[in-house]
Amino acid sequence: MRLEMFDPAPIGVVFTRGPEHRLAYMNAVYRNTFGDRPLGRAIRDAFPDLAQSGYFDIFDRVFATGTAEVLTAVPVDLAYPGPVTGGTRYFSFSISHATMSDGQHGVLGVIVEVTEQVTAAERIRVLSEERRRALQRYRSLVNAGSRIVWVTGPRGGVTEPSPGWQRVTGQSWEEFRGDGWIDAVHPDDRAAAVEAWQRALDEQAPRWTHTYRLRLATGGYRHFAVDAAPVRDGDTVIEWVGTCADIEQEWQETRREELLARAATATAGIVRLEEMLAALAGVIVPDIADNCAVYLLPHALHRPPGAPLAAERVAAVTRPGAPDLPPPHEEHLRSGSPLARTADRRRPIHAVFPPGEPPPDLCLPEAEPWLAPGTNSVVLLPVVVDGTTAALVTASVSGDRPPLGQTEIGLLRTLLERAHTPLSNALEYQRTRQVALALQRSLLTDPPDVPDLGIAVRYRPSTAAAEVGGDWYDSFVLRDGATVLTIGDVSGHDLPAAVTMSQLRNMLRGLTLDRQEPTGTILRRLDVCVQTLYLECTATCVLARVERPAPGRFQLNYSVAGHPPPLLVGADGAARFLTAAHSPMLGLDPQPEYASAVQPLPPGSTLLLYTDGLVERRAEDLTVGLERLRLHASAVAGHPLEAFCDALLTHQLTVDNDDDVAVLALRLPASHPDGHAAAG
Repeated sequence: MRLEMFDPAPIGVVFTRGPEHRLAYMNAVYRNTFGDRPLGRAIRDAFPDLAQSGYFDIFDRVFATGTAEVLTAVPVDLAYPGPVTGGTRYFSFSISHATMSDGQHGVLGVIVEVTEQVTAAERIRVLSEERRRALQRYRSLVNAGSRIVWVTGPRGGVTEPSPGWQRVTGQSWEEFRGDGWIDAVHPDDRAAAVEAWQRALDEQAPRWTHTYRLRLATGGYRHFAVDAAPVRDGDTVIEWVGTCADIEQEWQETRREELLARAATATAGIVRLEEMLAALAGVIVPDIADNCAVYLLPHALHRPPGAPLAAERVAAVTRPGAPDLPPPHEEHLRSGSPLARTADRRRPIHAVFPPGEPPPDLCLPEAEPWLAPGTNSVVLLPVVVDGTTAALVTASVSGDRPPLGQTEIGLLRTLLERAHTPLSNALEYQRTRQVALALQRSLLTDPPDVPDLGIAVRYRPSTAAAEVGGDWYDSFVLRDGATVLTIGDVSGHDLPAAVTMSQLRNMLRGLTLDRQEPTGTILRRLDVCVQTLYLECTATCVLARVERPAPGRFQLNYSVAGHPPPLLVGADGAARFLTAAHSPMLGLDPQPEYASAVQPLPPGSTLLLYTDGLVERRAEDLTVGLERLRLHASAVAGHPLEAFCDALLTHQLTVDNDDDVAVLALRLPASHPDGHAAAG
C-alpha cells in the first residue's frame, strides 16, 4: 500500500510501523487537526497530550490481533501547543491492521471530526428536554393554578378538557365541550359574552378580553376575567387558547369605589340630614337593591326598648318600573314589628326567601306596607350612633335578581357611613339639649340675698347646635358672712365639657366651704383634684371672696387661674381690670401654685366676672375685646345692676356668637346703712 495516495483525502489518515507504533505518515488533514507531530517517534511520545486517553491501547490490540476497531463520536481533549484550537472535540476513528509495499506491518488510522454533528445533536437533545420540562411545568401549573385554561377550535367550540373549569363550575367534560360552557355563564351575562366571543372569532382579533359571572360548583356566582388569543400557523388560526381568572374581589372593590364616588357626588354640598339620606337611597337603588327606604327615629333617646316606635320615613326609592312606595311621612311602628326589633337589637335583619313569600316574622303589620310585591330578600339595617339607633334603612330586591347577601350588606354599611356624622350631630344635639336643661337648672340658680350687696347673673348659650358648654358661675355665703363669687370655663363645647363643668363647680364649692384659706390655696387644691380625676381636662377659673373688714367697708380676696381678669367699675365710671393675682389655668402645671390678692372695693362700685365668650371674637385680638368691654362698662356704670348686665350682653355679643357666655356681677352699696358714705 502506497501512503501518498491519502494526501488529497478530505479525512485524517495516519500510519504507524511496528509494535512501537512509530509515526510513519500523516496527511494534511491529520496534521491540521492534531498538529505537525515528528515522524519516526513512537505514537505515545509524539502525542504526549493524548497519552492518558487510552486511545493508543486500541493500536496495540489491532496490531496484535489484526482485527479492526471503530470508535464513533468520542471526545478528544486537544492541548497540543501551536495554532491548533484546543478543547474537547469529537471524532470517529477506524483503526485497522495494514502492510506496506516493503512488507512492514503497521496500523492505519482513519479519523473523521464530527464535533459539529455532536454539538448540534446535543443542542437538539437539550432543547427537547427543556421543551418537555416546560410542557410538564405548564400542565402542572394549569392543574394546580387558580386560573382556568381552555382551548377551542378556530371557529370556537371547546376541544380539550379543562380541569380548572370543571373544578370551579362543576361541569363535566361532556357538559363543557363545544358550546356547553355557555350554560355556566350567568343568564344576565350570556348574551353579551356570546356576542363578544363571536365577534373576536369573526375578526380573528389578536386578543379577546371579557368579564362575566360563572356559576360555581358550590353555588352562587363569581366574576371572572377572560383573556384569550388565537394560535396561528402562518396566517391561519388553528385554535384559541384562553384563561379565566377569578376577579370577584377586585370587581367588588371597583364596584365599591364607584358607588362611593357616586355617593360623594350625590351628597356633595348637602347639609340637611334628610336630603343626604334621600340622596344615598338614590345611589343604593338600583345598583344594590330594587327598593330602599330610610327612617329617622327622632325620639330614640327617650324610648325604652319594646315600646312603640315613632319613625319618620325621609326617603323611599324604587327602581324604574317597580311600584312606588308611599311618600315619606311619619309612621308609628308597633312593638315587635321587624323595624322595631331591628332598632331594639341594633343588629341587621337579613332574610332570603322565595319571591313574594317572606317568612311570618317579616309579615307583622306596620302602619304602611314596607315590602314590595315579589321581594326575594331584604335587609333591615340599623344606623347606630353612640349606642343609639338613630335611623333604619330597608333594602330589598325582587323577582329573579340575585338575593342580597353579605357583600351587599357591607356596601350598605359603607355608604351609610357618610351619614354617620350628620346623624351623630343630630343625636348629640338631642342629647345635649336634654342634659342642658338639667345643667342649666343647676347653673342658673338665683344668687343669694346678701344685705347691702346686689348680685346679678346671666347665662347665654352658644348659637351653635349644643346649648350648653363648659361655662359656670356660682355664688354663696360662708359661715363667717363672706360672700363667695366664682366663675369658670372648662375646655370644650360638648356634653362631656358640660358634665365636667358641673362637677368642678360643685367641687370648688365644697373646697371653699371646707376651710378658711386664701383663694390661691383653694385653687391649688382644686387643681390637684383636676389633675388626679380629670387627666385630659383644662379649665380657667376666678375665685373671689367679698369680706367686710370693718363696718361699711368691703374688700375682695381673689385668685385668677388663666381666666379673663375681673373688671372693677367705680361709681364714677372709672373701670380697670384686676390683674394682681393672675396664674396659669387649671390642669397644666404638675406643681401648681396660685397667687392671691386683696383689692378694696369702693362704695357704689361694680365687680364684673365673666367668661371669654363675652370678649372674644373671631379674627380679633383678645385685648381689643377686653378694651371694648371696659369702655362700655364704664359708659353704663350708672345703670341699675340688672340693666347694667343686659346692656353689656347686648353690646358685646354678636348674632352668630359661637361660645357660651356667663356673667356674674356684684354691686357695692353707695353708703353706710346709716346714710353716711362708706369708707374707701
